[in-house]
Amino acid sequence: MAKDYSGGSPKHHHLEQKRKRLPWILGVSGLCVLFYVLGAWQNTTSTISDNSELSNKAGCDVTNQAATKSQSSVLPSTTPSTASLDFEAHHQIGINDTSSSQKIPACEMSYSEYTPCQHAPRSRKFEREMLKYRERHCPTKEELLLCLIPPPPKYKNPFKWPQSRDYAWFDNIPHKELSIEKAVQNWVQVEGDRLRFPGGGTMFPRGADAYIDDINELIPLTKGKIRTAIDTGCGVASWGAYLLKRDILTMSFAPRDTHEAQVQFALERGVPAMIGIMATQRLPYPARAFDMAHCSRCLIPWNQYDGMYLIEVDRVLRPGGYWILSGPPIRWKKYWRGWERTQEDLKQEQDSIEDVVKRLCWKKVTEKGDLAIYQKPLNHIECVKNRKIYKTPHICKADAADNAWYTNMEKCITPLPEVSSSDEVAGGAVEKWPERAFALPPRISSGSIPGITAEKFREDNELWKDRVSHYKKIMSPLAQGRYRNIMDMNAYLGGFAAAVMKYPVWVMNVVPSNSNHDTLGVIYERGFIGTYQDWCEAFSTYPRTYDLIHAAGVFSIYQDRCDITYILLEMDRILRPEGSVIFRDTVEVLVKIQSITEGMRWKSQIMDHESGPFNPEKILVAVKTYWTGQA
Repeated sequence: MAKDYSGGSPKHHHLEQKRKRLPWILGVSGLCVLFYVLGAWQNTTSTISDNSELSNKAGCDVTNQAATKSQSSVLPSTTPSTASLDFEAHHQIGINDTSSSQKIPACEMSYSEYTPCQHAPRSRKFEREMLKYRERHCPTKEELLLCLIPPPPKYKNPFKWPQSRDYAWFDNIPHKELSIEKAVQNWVQVEGDRLRFPGGGTMFPRGADAYIDDINELIPLTKGKIRTAIDTGCGVASWGAYLLKRDILTMSFAPRDTHEAQVQFALERGVPAMIGIMATQRLPYPARAFDMAHCSRCLIPWNQYDGMYLIEVDRVLRPGGYWILSGPPIRWKKYWRGWERTQEDLKQEQDSIEDVVKRLCWKKVTEKGDLAIYQKPLNHIECVKNRKIYKTPHICKADAADNAWYTNMEKCITPLPEVSSSDEVAGGAVEKWPERAFALPPRISSGSIPGITAEKFREDNELWKDRVSHYKKIMSPLAQGRYRNIMDMNAYLGGFAAAVMKYPVWVMNVVPSNSNHDTLGVIYERGFIGTYQDWCEAFSTYPRTYDLIHAAGVFSIYQDRCDITYILLEMDRILRPEGSVIFRDTVEVLVKIQSITEGMRWKSQIMDHESGPFNPEKILVAVKTYWTGQA
């Protein structure tokens, strides 16, 4: 049947032109495909000479080179799949930064233990009431240091875990104060060129292990129900250190105060810790984060300020979570003389703590020996009814339980999610550890985080499983126990931390305070720990406290907010000599980062995404070279 042409029959020469045009179109298309393949091939086969130049380039003049290991074992080897990619001539952008090509000098040795937001000369300018001066007070833009924090002259790589739990090099933290001041309590001892941590504490002279066994007789610590803990006023974090073998991960914190370097000791041991204090601002953790909280003679005035500090513990405790108290005023009838306080004073303190506990709707589980243990309710059904009896503290009305970055504490009870029965866990129950790590977190299953679904959670887990497998290929130390303290600067759902569970590491999961989604609560529900942070400011830790830093998409978030040079300098401050950094970002951002870090005595290499060269995201692996300050 003939085709119907509505515009009339076609002319013969029109049909002839169409037949002649077909080979021309096919030819042009073939050339396009050929040049596309050729261009892709050229981008994925960089010359070996570029790589050899990188690996042979001198990073800096270093002191005591014999004490170091070669960075060649950390930077990936040159293979076709991991070849250095050179984008320098083709991608130039003006990200907010200082002069990127400058060589950044070392700071004076007096800054060797500099903590920018807890710097004593600056802190002393603030009020002492409620210890406000010991909270975070970060430098202004004009006060920022454009120099590298120097390690001590005889700095050595720390002991590997688990040996590091008990030993550290004295030259890395040259402080004897605690070994003298706390000699009887066995916090730390100096033995020749090293520090030994016997595991003692103010309220556990028999050692943290025996003390934890005493707790285990009262509440179950080894059945997987308790996974996350917080230690307020942690000392050298021996309680958290010995909980690790029971699969309990503890966020230990203490202020930078007269007990010099206690948090630094903890991190040098390979134990999670932060500089922090209970003063006027909320702790930088979400609501319903911890299964257990602990205070062993932590000197926090729990009964003062209308019970505000216990109210804050209530906020961060999970429903059904425990609070453990030892030290004053517990067992005051035995210890009152040694504490140099009157019996009346100690009795009044304990009575007022018990009153606050009742008002919070907690129950007292037990008081035995030196320990008192309290438990938060599973939900607020009874607590709402009790407001007829206890008018204060009232239950907060604002729905901002997770807001914890520079947020003032409140003297009202943080409301729990509603439930339909008295035995239901508010906000949803979590699985026992280790199933908890990959079970769907209640905050996701309830739909409380917009845009994050069960499917996205599963996809994120698979994504990070593949990525960490790739990291293992390009960074052999990940599988060799070289790293212990790891920081994820943009943790999202905690997929990276979950993927490295099988290694002898722990991860500080950081959720930027300006993130589109507040996911830190999800990370805690998975059984991991972390904190909020604004990366335009310094982190609350000592220098040289992390072995590996993971930064996925961080600089794309912050490049328009603050000078990325100072973010990189902060990373250098908290990274140990010969520590590593993994950046994931666009080519333009990574080229700029690499340019800046060349002036920071780092060695680095840009590589393709694990999925291949056509992914616009690339990976930059960097190593901080070994160098020390002058005595």
